[in-house]
Amino acid sequence: MLSFLHHSLLICYVITGMFKPLAAAGAGSNFKHPLHLSSTELNYNLKESTMEVSCRIFTDDFEDILSKKYKVKADLSLEAKHKEMDQLVRKYITAHLQLAANGKALPLNYIGFEKDNEAVVVYLESAKVKNIVKLETTSTVLYDLFDDQTNIFHLTFKGNRHSFKLTYPDKRVNSLL
Repeated sequence: MLSFLHHSLLICYVITGMFKPLAAAGAGSNFKHPLHLSSTELNYNLKESTMEVSCRIFTDDFEDILSKKYKVKADLSLEAKHKEMDQLVRKYITAHLQLAANGKALPLNYIGFEKDNEAVVVYLESAKVKNIVKLETTSTVLYDLFDDQTNIFHLTFKGNRHSFKLTYPDKRVNSLL
């Protein structure tokens, strides 16, 4: 029953998070969404033998942490600041998201970021890796901003999809493939 209640509350947060900003925006208010969540897709590219990573983070939260951490006025929407923000996004995401395959660090190459509605999507790609049996994901994305942050991961490996989540203060999850 508690599981059902938790699920219902999550749905309510998502719904109110979608509609309240529209009403608040008209009033000139700085509405903050009640859900602190990021979503990361991890897709193993069999042909290239790389892990393709896309991490979706609410823009306002990401700007807040970049401003706080790097003592700048972060603006991820302004094209004129894209190059400057690109350096900060790279620095932050590579410090807060790591992968290891079969117990060995899997270097991630930062590709870039783009704005997508209310979120920023950050793209990374791993070095080549074959014969993955175990993938370890370590994430502290936005943990330095919220103590109720949840980071959800969707891993697609050889046609199989696995999902898992990390909720503050948990930082690491292992997936057997």
